[in-house]
Amino acid sequence: MGSIKKFFKLEENGSNISREVIAGLTTFFAMVYIIFVNPTILSAAGMPWGGVFVATILATVIGTLVMGFFANVPYAVAPGMGLNALFTYTIVITMGFTWQEGLAIVLISGIINVIITVTRVRKSIVLSIPKSIQAAIGGGIGLFIAYIGMINAGFVQFGAVPELAHFNSPTVLVAVIGLIVTIVLLLLKVKGAILIGIIIATVVGIPFGITDAASLGQASTWNFGNVWGNFGETFFAAFDGFGTMFTDWTRIPMILLAIFAFSLSDTFDTIGTFIGTGRQSGIFTDEDIESIENSKGMHSKMEKALFADSIATSVGALLGTSSTTTYVESSAGINAGGRTGLTSVVVAVLFLLMLLISPIAGIVPGAATAPALIIVGVMMVAAFADIDWHNFEETLPVFFTIIFMVVTYSITNGIAIGFIVYILTKLMVGKYKEIHPIIWGSSLIFVVYFVLMALKAAAIL
Repeated sequence: MGSIKKFFKLEENGSNISREVIAGLTTFFAMVYIIFVNPTILSAAGMPWGGVFVATILATVIGTLVMGFFANVPYAVAPGMGLNALFTYTIVITMGFTWQEGLAIVLISGIINVIITVTRVRKSIVLSIPKSIQAAIGGGIGLFIAYIGMINAGFVQFGAVPELAHFNSPTVLVAVIGLIVTIVLLLLKVKGAILIGIIIATVVGIPFGITDAASLGQASTWNFGNVWGNFGETFFAAFDGFGTMFTDWTRIPMILLAIFAFSLSDTFDTIGTFIGTGRQSGIFTDEDIESIENSKGMHSKMEKALFADSIATSVGALLGTSSTTTYVESSAGINAGGRTGLTSVVVAVLFLLMLLISPIAGIVPGAATAPALIIVGVMMVAAFADIDWHNFEETLPVFFTIIFMVVTYSITNGIAIGFIVYILTKLMVGKYKEIHPIIWGSSLIFVVYFVLMALKAAAIL
């Protein structure tokens, strides 16, 4: 015990082993829903559900252990909500990349994030994106995820125009029950509310015929070979993606856009989580936060934590999952007293134990995970609070970022249109000097992308 206290500097951080263990349990129950939700989203891109299930757990374990042992901070790392939607609905479904190529793009973005973490490039990126557009991206992704959840739940049906579904199908009823249960549990501040909601909806789905009861009864006879066999399909599949990704030169702007979108989203998700939870709790000092802009290397806790987050994305891509990020749900453990990396280690061990349920995990129906998507989306739109909605100059690019992200089913389109409208707005009011070179450069890539897509649609390319 003494060596544990010494290694994690528990006394220096005003903590103890029991407090860190409780904090780890709290964080775990707040975010364990991802082991069901992430495979559900990525399977829509054609990825094997079981393989992604295993990859999700292993990526979470490895990334969180690096965060705990290397950075010694109480944060957990897992495949990010929003980033998995970007992977499936934008990179694969909209842009037309294979999921293997998508993993290759994620791997590249992870490597780039490692590089910008140890150099001062990070400072330029942090300062280049207006705070209002950062908030629009975060909140817009929340709306997008909630919309996907409503579609998966069957709440929205499509005809000549989208309309509210009739609440008479088993899928819709199970999703409604799951959503109500989850909301009630969250309002009562029950730990693990989202996970409990998924489990209850899965059980309720049995009499409704949504959950395969026969498979549930046979689960004990399944072996881990089925799930681990699927994992073999995702493990190192990113390298297969490299083999086909650059065969068509017209896709290079799309590749650059995708890499930029992943790097941008992960960077601001992570930094926002660290600043939002770390300053008040004292985990990060003012010097740590200033190091984001002014330092390079790994001299502070903040820099080590950012490095750990970037490494986790690369590892996750190799295992077979979309970008990982530092989870804002870590704040639950921090509020419970977690102050060191021991909290992260506890979370990692608990996630590793989740591999034991892999033979029965696949029975969870989409109607049971859809409410989780809706709830996570609700939580993410809190970012809109950071936008000055009464300033038309600010809300114009913000609005276009959000609306195009949702209605075009593409996170990248939202970011692209938002950047372009931001430049046009600043030019119109004579504030062109406020436009950062990175915004100019990325917007140029976006314009080239739209031109190429138009030429392709016209069969000119």
